Amino acid sequence: MANPGAIMFFHLLISIFMLSLSLSKCTAIENDDRKEYIVYMGSLPEDGLYSPTANHISLLQGVLQGSNIEKSLVRSYKRSFNGFAAKLTDTEKQKIAEMKGVISVFPNRNYQLHTTRSWDFIGLNEITKRNLTIESDIIMGVLDTGVWPESHSFSDEGFGPPPKKWKGACKGGSDFKCNKKIIGARNYAVNETARDIDGHGSHTASTAAGNHVNGISFFGIAEGTAKGGVPSARLAVYKVCSAVDCPSSSILAAFDDAIADGVDIISISLGFNSLLHYDEDPIAIGAFHGLKKGVLTINSAGNGGPTVASIKSLAPWMMTVAASSTDRQIISKVVLGNGKTLVGNTVNSFTLNGTSFPLIYGKAAANNFCAAEDASACICINDTAVKGKILLCDFLFETDSFNHGVGIINKKVVSPDTPFVDPVPSSGLRVEDYDVVKSYFNSTENPHGLILKSEVIKDSTAPRVASFSSRGSNLLTPDILKPDITAPGVDILAAYSPLVSPSSYSYDARRVNYSIVSGTSMACPHVAGAAAYVKSFHPDWSPSALKSSLMTTASAMDIIESLNQNEYGFGAGHINPVEAIDPGLVYESFEEDYINFLCGIGYTKEKIKLVSGENSTCPKVSPQPKDLNYPSLSHQVIQSNGSFTIDFHRRVKNVGIANSTYRVKVISNNNILDVKVVPEVLSFKSLNEEKTFNVTVKGDQVLGAGTTASSSIVWSDGTHSVKSPIVILFSI
Repeated sequence: MANPGAIMFFHLLISIFMLSLSLSKCTAIENDDRKEYIVYMGSLPEDGLYSPTANHISLLQGVLQGSNIEKSLVRSYKRSFNGFAAKLTDTEKQKIAEMKGVISVFPNRNYQLHTTRSWDFIGLNEITKRNLTIESDIIMGVLDTGVWPESHSFSDEGFGPPPKKWKGACKGGSDFKCNKKIIGARNYAVNETARDIDGHGSHTASTAAGNHVNGISFFGIAEGTAKGGVPSARLAVYKVCSAVDCPSSSILAAFDDAIADGVDIISISLGFNSLLHYDEDPIAIGAFHGLKKGVLTINSAGNGGPTVASIKSLAPWMMTVAASSTDRQIISKVVLGNGKTLVGNTVNSFTLNGTSFPLIYGKAAANNFCAAEDASACICINDTAVKGKILLCDFLFETDSFNHGVGIINKKVVSPDTPFVDPVPSSGLRVEDYDVVKSYFNSTENPHGLILKSEVIKDSTAPRVASFSSRGSNLLTPDILKPDITAPGVDILAAYSPLVSPSSYSYDARRVNYSIVSGTSMACPHVAGAAAYVKSFHPDWSPSALKSSLMTTASAMDIIESLNQNEYGFGAGHINPVEAIDPGLVYESFEEDYINFLCGIGYTKEKIKLVSGENSTCPKVSPQPKDLNYPSLSHQVIQSNGSFTIDFHRRVKNVGIANSTYRVKVISNNNILDVKVVPEVLSFKSLNEEKTFNVTVKGDQVLGAGTTASSSIVWSDGTHSVKSPIVILFSI
C-alpha cells in the first residue's frame, strides 16, 4: 500500500504545478496577448442615474479572461461622451464589439504631430478692428505636446480673471503653473507634466492665441513681433503627446475634458497616417461631440503632399486646414569658387565669416563599408575625409550626416519649396541648382564654396500651397471636399521650448525661446485663431456658421495643376479672417444634418441612436452625402456614357443686411461644367432668414480617372461675395 503522506505530497506537487501553469497562462495573456483598445459608445445617456464607469466595469466583467478589472481598464470617457480604453485580448475585443450599446472598438493607435509675419499677411495686423471684451472670454483649447508656461507669449500681464463659463482645472503637474492667460492644463502622458519638452505645442498655442511679443527673431532671421490671432483670448492646454507618442486614448480623454471644461475652439495639429472611418478616428469622434456643445474643432490636413488623396482629416463636422506660404521667404545662398551664386531653401542661422571651404562629394567622403547609394546620400561618412570641408549630398535623410565637416550643400528632393532648420551651415538646393554645383565640382581641380547665413526676401507669388501639404480627394466620402481651406504654414516664427534644439538633433547645442517651423501643424492654429476672431464678433454663432464664414470669404488661389495646386490642395481658398466677420450668408449644419449624413453613408439605425444619444432615426429616403449643407460642393462621377447630371441642394442664412437681395454668378475654371442655379435671385426681408436653392451641374464628357473639373458659384448683394467651389472628380 502506498504511503498516504507521499500521495498527498504528490497531489500537492501536481496542484502547485497546475497553479503555476495557470498563473503563467494568465501572465502570458496579460503580457503578450493584451493590447489597448478604445471602446466607443456614443453620447452619454440623459438618464441621471446612469454611471458610465460602472457600466464600463460591468461590460468588462462579462468578457475578461484571466485578468482583473483594475489591470484591464485604462481610462473611462464620461464627461462629454461615452466610452473607455482597456487592455483586451483579440477574443475579448470581439465579444465587446458585439455587445449592445457599443459603436466601435479600435486599437489605441499612435498619432503624429503635423509649425510674425503670417498674421499681417492675412490681414490681422495692429490696426485691425477687435472686440477685446468678448475676445478675452474666448477659450482656445490646444491638444498637443503642452506648452512652456514661462514664455512671454503666455504672460498674463493685463489679463482679468478667467471667464465665468470656465469649468476646467490646472492639473499640469508640480512644475507647471497656470495663470490668467493659461487658465487650464491637463496632462495625459505617464510620468510627465503639461510642460512642453518638444516645442511643437508651444509653437501651435502661441500661433493661435499668443500675446504680442516685440523684437523676436531666430538668431536675427525674420525679426519682428510674434503674436497669435487672438492675443486676448485664454488658453487651455491638453498634453496628449508624451516624449515618444500621441495615443488615441489620450486624444479622446482630452476631448472628453476640453468639451466639459468649456472651451470654445479646439486646435489639434495631429493626425494618423492611414485612412480611418469616422467611428474609429478619435479626432472625428471628439469633434462630433464638441459640435453638440457648440465647439468647433480645427485639424491639420497632414504632411503627406503633394501626393493626391493623401489627406486623412475627413470628417465634415470639423475644419481641415492645408498649409501655404506667405510673402516672407527665407533663403540660404551658396557662393561657388567661380563666383556663381545659387539660392537654396534652408533656415541657416550660422555664418562662415566669408570664408570659402573645399567641397567634397559624399561618395568620396564615405567609409569603406558604405554602399554607393548610401554614400551619395552622405549616410556613412569618414570624419577624417570631410574635416574642414563642405559636403555635397545627392539626398539628405535624417541621419548623422550633419555631424560631419564644416557644412552641407544638398539636393532638396522632398519639400523643395520649404526651408527647415538644420543643425549646421547648410543650403538645400533645387535639383537644377544642385546640378550646377555638381558640374562645377566635377570640372574644377580645387572646388571651393561658401554658405551664407539665411536672409529674408519678399515672395510675390504667395500664397502657394506647400508641397508637403496633404491633398484630396476624400477617399472616405468623395462628396465632402477636403481640405476646407488653406492658411500660412511655412516659415512660421512662434514660441518654442528651450529644452530642445530647434533642429531636433541631439548634437545641436542651440536653444531658443522662439523658432521657425513649417507644417500643416502651423496652418491649423492660424485657422483656430481666425475662428476665434470671428467668434469674438459673433459669440452666438454655431460651429458650422463660423466654418462657413471662413470658407466663403476665403481669397481665391491660382490653379497650378503641375503642383497639384487646385481645390484638392487649398479647398475653398486662402483664409481671410477680416472678411469673415461679415460674410453676408452662411451655410449652417447642425447635429441633425450630420446624423442624416451618417445615414446616407450607411450607418445603421442602432449606431445612429448611440452616436446622437437621442431617439434619432434615419429618414425613409436617406439623403445623399453631396446634399449635406456644406459651403463647398463636390461629387464623384462614375460613368462611361460620356455625359452626367448632378443636383446639389443647399440652404443659406442671412447674417448680413436685413433687407437684401443676392444674385448668383457662375465662375467656370475650364469650361467643362455647365452650372445652373435655381433660383438665381435670393431676396431676404430679415436677419437669420433662410432660403434654399438647387445647383445642377452637367457635362457632356467624362475625363480620365482621377482627373477633376471645377467651377464656383458666388452670391452677391453688391456688398458681400459668398463663394462656394464646385469640384467634380471623375472615376471610370
